[in-house]
Amino acid sequence: MPETQRRPESRYGNRPTMKDVAARAGVGLKTVSRVVNGEAGVTPETERRVQESIDALGFRRNDSARVLRKGRTASIGLILEDLADPFYGPLSRAVEEVARAHGALLINGSSAEDPDREQELALALCARRVDGLVVIPAGDDHRYLEPEMKAGVATVFVDRPAGRIDADCVLSDNFGGARAGVAHLVAQGHRRIGFIGDMPRIHTAAERLRGYRAAMEDAGIGVEDAWMSLGATDPARVRRAAEEMLSGTAPVTAVFSGNNRVTVTVIRVLAEQTRRVALVAFDDLELADLLQPAVTVVAQDAAALGRTAADRLFRQLDGTLLVPERIELPTRLITRGSGELPPAD
Repeated sequence: MPETQRRPESRYGNRPTMKDVAARAGVGLKTVSRVVNGEAGVTPETERRVQESIDALGFRRNDSARVLRKGRTASIGLILEDLADPFYGPLSRAVEEVARAHGALLINGSSAEDPDREQELALALCARRVDGLVVIPAGDDHRYLEPEMKAGVATVFVDRPAGRIDADCVLSDNFGGARAGVAHLVAQGHRRIGFIGDMPRIHTAAERLRGYRAAMEDAGIGVEDAWMSLGATDPARVRRAAEEMLSGTAPVTAVFSGNNRVTVTVIRVLAEQTRRVALVAFDDLELADLLQPAVTVVAQDAAALGRTAADRLFRQLDGTLLVPERIELPTRLITRGSGELPPAD
């Protein structure tokens, strides 16, 4: 290839080093190190030359050596169920804000509700020496984290408790919230109330079912098996469950939906009905107040869950928390119209 057509040598992957900065600025490595780390002992003129070289070369400090010296990476991991779930947006943002306030980087990952994937992701983050983990668990056995926790990895579980280990956890009052939501439907005169929830092995789904049963028992209402359906939250399964509850000679007159993904499908099914069916949903959802009727919900404070979990994580890192605790945050019933509809028959 002629000289004029020869491509310039690529520097991809060859990041500028402090040695490069020192050579360009005409100073020693120790001087560059002092400027980079904000240490005293450098004249303003020399600091200016070093900073100009840093800017010109695009130099960024490599924290690896500092990590080895201090034993901290200033990073934490957050393992979610599904990054696309709207519920986790405010939770993740709250964790990130707390981490940022402590000068730490947040690394997100999704377990896709797979216990094996959760374990793989958690251990991969630990291998990269994160200082702590905030985990929304997919599995029910977290003994695999015991060696990491003993080695100093701060760990807090959020939304669901850890399985088979003693660890900090921050939860919503799933039982009390569901109980209040179903009791609200009972107060409107409903006796045939359906419950559609997530997989029964999931802590939140089991607690919300327990709250539903408790509210019905409080009202002296015997629950029929046909009124309850737990399983995957995919639209096809939820639609079948809703349509079965709403059909027959004695259909349900109200539905309590167990989470926001279930609620979206239930709303679509109810819109196809010729009679009005009351609905109370666990979890608020975007535009719920603009529907006709607007959706009555049992709302969790996802941001408070994330903020509380992250605060506890950094208190562990600071050495101010020694005994694991279970913290349960309250839910709030927001009445908007769908939960106040009377029975159609």
